[in-house]
Amino acid sequence: MASQAEWYYAQNSQSFGPMSLGDLVARLKSLGMTTLVYGPGLTGWTEARHVSTLVAAAQRGSAAPPPPPAGQQADVIDYEVFGEEMQYVEITLDPGEMVIAEAGAMMYMTDQIKMETVFGDPSQKQGGFLGKVMAAGKRALTGESLFMTTFTNVGRDRQRVAFAAPYPGKIIALHLDQLGGEIICQKDSFLCAARGIQVGIAFQKKIGVGLFGGEGFIMQRLVGDGIAIVHAGGTIMQRTLAAGETLKLDTGCLVALEPSVNYEIAFVGGIKNTLFGGEGLFFATLTGPGRIWCQSLPFSRLAGRIVGASAGGKEEGSILGGLGRMLGGD
Repeated sequence: MASQAEWYYAQNSQSFGPMSLGDLVARLKSLGMTTLVYGPGLTGWTEARHVSTLVAAAQRGSAAPPPPPAGQQADVIDYEVFGEEMQYVEITLDPGEMVIAEAGAMMYMTDQIKMETVFGDPSQKQGGFLGKVMAAGKRALTGESLFMTTFTNVGRDRQRVAFAAPYPGKIIALHLDQLGGEIICQKDSFLCAARGIQVGIAFQKKIGVGLFGGEGFIMQRLVGDGIAIVHAGGTIMQRTLAAGETLKLDTGCLVALEPSVNYEIAFVGGIKNTLFGGEGLFFATLTGPGRIWCQSLPFSRLAGRIVGASAGGKEEGSILGGLGRMLGGD
């Protein structure tokens, strides 16, 4: 297997390969074990440090082990999603395990679950009051509450707590240990996660993406090696983009993407498309390699339909349905 040229690595939105396992390990000595790789046994691009085959090969070839994953280890939680259009997720916790969630997301919990409201992100190691203020301030930038809620099993038996979706759509479980340890998602999609998952912010570096990309300058960054639960509207499309492969989509339909995916915007083009197409002035363009998740019904679109219907007029579809929607698409 090691002699077969079946391995690839990605750098600066480009993939390199195929190459043998030995050649890839040699490259990783200079590139680092956080480099995204793809090969036998992997379902998508993954950081090399999370691939046991590469870690073992690197340890055999060097006296120094590869760097361990950053951050604390997350609790191992069990979950089950119920429902179709209006879903909820039930989390089963062993004694001592904890799950963190957005304030107000809880649906029900069993008797031995202890609920606490905390300031900022409870999964981050914060340095006193100032650290908590900084963590809470980051959450405020994403439009979320300054507080999060923790649910801990303080009993001797397994206990359950459930969280409900805020509007029609689908609940997605992201196994970060299988996704390279990091996912970028829209700022209101996070529902809950195992203790140890850090909920931070991700700034869009390009001003065009920040102004017209639908998600603004700031998105959420989920970092860790456990399970994070997110929610999106309508039906979810998951797709793995090859290196250099580009997909154009409505700016409001993006839910989450791997950090290796390049996110930009593109002008729709054409005077008729701009004025009467109903899709706004810009598309989001995503370029691989990496996985993306898209939603068929952004909440902004659902809210626009409700407002338009209650006002007795059409909210979307052409310039006659609302000049204000030209820039944002949704």
